[in-house]
Amino acid sequence: MAIGDLMTDVPSEPGLLSEEIGMVILGIINTILIVGLILTSRWNGWRLASFLALAYYGAFTFITQVETWYFLTEITVSPKLLPRLFIMGLSIPIIYIPLAILICRKWKKRDVATENPNMIMPFKQFLLKLGVIAIIYLVIYWLAGYYIAWQNPELRAFYGSPGEIEPFFTHTFATFSKTPSLILLQLVRGMLFAIIVMPIILGFNVKPWLSGLLVGFLFATPHLGHILPNPLMPIASVRLSHMIETATSTFVFGLIIVWLLHRRHSNLKDLFSKKDMDITNVNK
Repeated sequence: MAIGDLMTDVPSEPGLLSEEIGMVILGIINTILIVGLILTSRWNGWRLASFLALAYYGAFTFITQVETWYFLTEITVSPKLLPRLFIMGLSIPIIYIPLAILICRKWKKRDVATENPNMIMPFKQFLLKLGVIAIIYLVIYWLAGYYIAWQNPELRAFYGSPGEIEPFFTHTFATFSKTPSLILLQLVRGMLFAIIVMPIILGFNVKPWLSGLLVGFLFATPHLGHILPNPLMPIASVRLSHMIETATSTFVFGLIIVWLLHRRHSNLKDLFSKKDMDITNVNK
């Protein structure tokens, strides 16, 4: 869906790379990521396509554009443009991912099930971990936002806070007091991140550390788009600060999500134990 006619008239500063080279590099990275997620999954066919589409659209479009709605609707994003930003991200989940599964010869194969009971998590434990994940995300988001992105004076001015930076606790208290909706938004986003990748995590057929890397890259890759010119965020230094902030923080967050959700844990000590998953695969 075309969005050029709804873009702001503010010209964008050049990106780190030209648009042509940047698009090629991002395309290669996305392809490697998608193929990696396909080949490391025990799911196949429509189940794999559905789970991967949910995770990809959620990470690349929905959860990302929710922040666009929150922060940029009064700066560079018009009410008519916003819904198109959500719709334009559907092509890869709906078209490209099923084609990639077909090319990787994982469309007609039967799913592989696991007999390992450690992967079956009680619902109450999942809810508890979901709450912990939400809080962890808020902490990571806030620390990375302040100590990486907010250190850039051009970024502060872009969001309407020019001048000297406030001390961490002063800034935190003022923001939380004036905009409690931001806290709620980030808690919800943290839970959404976990929910969209839970089926992918349960479907991994590789070691947890590799699963963590893949989920980390799934969360971090969307933010590499800041290497390109963008009229919605026209200042190059603002894009660069955001890319460093969001790519690093979401990658770390992805590792933590897999650590908490890849199996059930009997107690707090069990979280830090090295339990051999010893996954036994059987064909359904």
